Amino acid sequence: MMKIRNIVLLVFFLATVSCKEKKAALVSGENKTEDLISNKVVKAENFNSTIDGKQVALYTIKNINGVSATFTNYGQRLISLMVPDKNGKFKDVVLGFNTLREYISADEKYFGATIGRYGNRIAKGKFSINQEEYHLATNNGVNHLHGGNKGFNSIVWNAKQMADNEIEFSRISPDMEEGYPGNLMVKVHYVLTDDNQLVIKYKASTDKPTIVNLTHHSFFNLTGEGNGTINNHLLMINANKYTPVDETLIPNGELALVTNTPFDFTTSKPIGRDLTINNQQLDFGKGYDHNFVLNKDLPKNVDGLVLAARVTEPISGRVMEVYTDEPGLQFYGGNFLDGKAVGKSGKPYNFRDAFCLETQHFPDSPNQPHFPSTLLIPDEEYNSTCIYKFSVVK
Repeated sequence: MMKIRNIVLLVFFLATVSCKEKKAALVSGENKTEDLISNKVVKAENFNSTIDGKQVALYTIKNINGVSATFTNYGQRLISLMVPDKNGKFKDVVLGFNTLREYISADEKYFGATIGRYGNRIAKGKFSINQEEYHLATNNGVNHLHGGNKGFNSIVWNAKQMADNEIEFSRISPDMEEGYPGNLMVKVHYVLTDDNQLVIKYKASTDKPTIVNLTHHSFFNLTGEGNGTINNHLLMINANKYTPVDETLIPNGELALVTNTPFDFTTSKPIGRDLTINNQQLDFGKGYDHNFVLNKDLPKNVDGLVLAARVTEPISGRVMEVYTDEPGLQFYGGNFLDGKAVGKSGKPYNFRDAFCLETQHFPDSPNQPHFPSTLLIPDEEYNSTCIYKFSVVK
């Protein structure tokens, strides 16, 4: 009898353990499924294609903390960026799509892309070097925007993964591509550090005088892509001045103080707090779509970079800091998102569901001599650094 009783107890014990293990596996599976849903874009088959005779593919870099960044070499786009919140839960914080086809057909052409040869706008698509005038596409009303009809965002780049946390993209932009003079040799190097910094280093050289202004164009939402408005995110921009624009978003040449204007982000405030203020500049941009003149006299980090901006999302606790050696930062508040694009998690991207912080030289610099120069000549090298650093506050 005792033997039978012990056998029954053993069977009951094993069944209980089995149920617990199954429940744990189910919970783990649910979390894994949620992660996969929020990061479906890592499916290589969705990007396996050939464009202009070059193979398109996906590449992922990661650090020891589980933070990962997935790229495609089509437009050198950041497809997914998985970062934790204050509870250790990972979300994808950049907008984008699950398939290459969607990137190609989308009305919004710049999700996650590297922008060149010239990030931002050039008035009427014209500029001169040594009294020779060059003409570019006017693809943004009467102005040139982000490199033209087929800028760097629409090119298949050469890719070289150098380590688990490191990748480099490169190409030669041929003389007169999109109207820009000179054969431009470009390299963009990414490292995902173990303190959760995505470090972007741009290098370029030319065989003929040209203009260069490279930047990164991810659309961020620190609650996770597709999770609603960014107007409650808290933003600080390290800038006492900005460059006001005309109705076509070309700077009017002034370096205006942000004091007593909606453009004062010198102390952290909700992005949407001042959007209802009657202000002509907000009217021109349909909100924030302006270049800020970064304060360069502040203490620099170990790499000689200045803190350009800090964004905090209060509920998740996610914090993103932007560091750079560039003189300007374009802050765009997602004013032209209209719900037509449906993103990776199956949700529409609506008005002001994302923000961009693009390190840069100023818009229209080639036509405004008192702005920092974007001229690159042979025997000189273009260098620019941008860091997006992620952390949390409890």
